[in-house]
Amino acid sequence: MSDPAAPRRSRRRLGLVGVLASVGVAALVITGIGARDKSAAKLEEWTQAQAVPTVAIATLNSKPGVTSLNLPGRLEANLRAPIYARVSGYVKNWKVDIGASVKAGEILAEVEAPDLDQQLLQAKADLASAQASAKLSEVTLSRGRTLLTSNAVSQQDVDQRSADLQNKQAAVHAAEANVERLQVLAGYKNITAPFDGQVTERNTDVGALISAGSSAGLAMFVVSDVHQLRVSINVPQNYAPAIKIGAKASVSVPEYPGRTFPAFVEASSRAVDVGSGTTHMQLIVDNAGGDLMPGGYANVHADLSGESGTFRIPVSALIFDQNGLRVATVAADDRVLFKTVTIARDLGNEIEIASGLTADDRVVATPPDGIADGDQVRIAGAQPKPGAPVTASAKPESGS
Repeated sequence: MSDPAAPRRSRRRLGLVGVLASVGVAALVITGIGARDKSAAKLEEWTQAQAVPTVAIATLNSKPGVTSLNLPGRLEANLRAPIYARVSGYVKNWKVDIGASVKAGEILAEVEAPDLDQQLLQAKADLASAQASAKLSEVTLSRGRTLLTSNAVSQQDVDQRSADLQNKQAAVHAAEANVERLQVLAGYKNITAPFDGQVTERNTDVGALISAGSSAGLAMFVVSDVHQLRVSINVPQNYAPAIKIGAKASVSVPEYPGRTFPAFVEASSRAVDVGSGTTHMQLIVDNAGGDLMPGGYANVHADLSGESGTFRIPVSALIFDQNGLRVATVAADDRVLFKTVTIARDLGNEIEIASGLTADDRVVATPPDGIADGDQVRIAGAQPKPGAPVTASAKPESGS
């Protein structure tokens, strides 16, 4: 016989299961919504944290920067004299060849000048004739003055004789000067060295025709003083003020690898060449041993120290825009503060700042694009301040 209460118990059981299922579904929905809200909050916090850029701070180097300046130069003799003939004629002989050491006044060559010899002979004959005429005029004047006392001649005649004597004496002086001039020229038939040095060129030979005073062609000889050499360099404009007269440098040449020769700055043009933007300077290098050769290529090395009170920063920290040359610094509140600076020297990878920064400034090494004055930033490697957003290492996952 069946129990009539069984269907009622079954219906109650089914109702209880339905209620429990509804509660489970509701709890699941509520949990999902909460997870999504929490994930959305984390995503918003992560997004805000990512919006704050992270910057690296450059180290301010306050020690004076040392710049190694290497410039090409050309060696030149400290004294160099091209020797030309002062008389016309033919080379009779030459005494020295290239490479020979000579003393001041030493004969380098002799010139035969027959035309000059004849001119000198003629000048001496003219002088003798002028002296004889002057002697005769003097005797005539003396006689006239004697006859003047007896009224044998007039005063006018005596005055004329006196004037004639003065003219004849002036002719004698002119003839003497001409003879002295030709004698001096005759002395130039011996070509001599103007100073102690070395013969670096010889461009003549026996029998060669020489024209007096002609500098259009090659010099007969070139004598150079090679005990000291000059080195000519062209210094870029921004480095020229740092190179003072007397500054030390070193010179190296290809023929002596690994060897340097001390030098010092002797002169500066103190002007900038418009075409090259450089200043011409000359250095002196001792060459007592004769190792260096004039006309050769040389490399000049100089270490230039910067001025104290300057700071060096990476070149990437500079910002140049419509507001001028600036750097981005981070203030105490971790906000960007731009400062205008002036450059003392460009050291390649670093820039030496003359003004605009202090030792306490925190300079951004590489400012991000679009950074503006007052922007909030985070310093790389610094501990976050209380309440500051923390940058997430990865984007949070969204809930289902």
